[in-house]
Amino acid sequence: MKKISFRTDVLPLKNQLYRLALRITLSHQEAEDVVQETMIKIWNRRDSWDTIDSIEALCLTICRNLALDRLRRKDNQNVTLEEQGHDSADNSYSSNPEEQAVQRDHIALVRRLIGSLPEKQRSVMQLRDFEGKSYKEIAKILAISEEQVKINIFRARQTIKKKYIESEQYGL
Repeated sequence: MKKISFRTDVLPLKNQLYRLALRITLSHQEAEDVVQETMIKIWNRRDSWDTIDSIEALCLTICRNLALDRLRRKDNQNVTLEEQGHDSADNSYSSNPEEQAVQRDHIALVRRLIGSLPEKQRSVMQLRDFEGKSYKEIAKILAISEEQVKINIFRARQTIKKKYIESEQYGL
């Protein structure tokens, strides 16, 4: 096992931890607090770092658990990313305001649909599609089997696809 350094191995994970916490809590402030708590917990475990196979998996697991704990404490107020003033649409592909508005609407719809997924599906989708983790890494982080990871990703994608098509056809 390699020697783990907080500065070179743990600190570079802060953005990834933040994105995971944000996807779970849907709050910028809560996500920042979760990342800070995660870093403190990891630092307090520095004596056992030599026995850890993957510091990244440990960090992500702790971050996920802390975010879920905070979510449970707040009774999931279901604040969406749009209400938090998250990123606007990518304007590089659209040349006129109408196309840009349509693109913003599509992005807002997809974010709402992702936000409405059950927590496990949302976490799996975040780790796979946004963080680029392998099924094996996701299984280790979430403490579930690789088969469960695949099932949750499939169900999440199918749900989003179905609801997106319904919304586009019926304007719901």
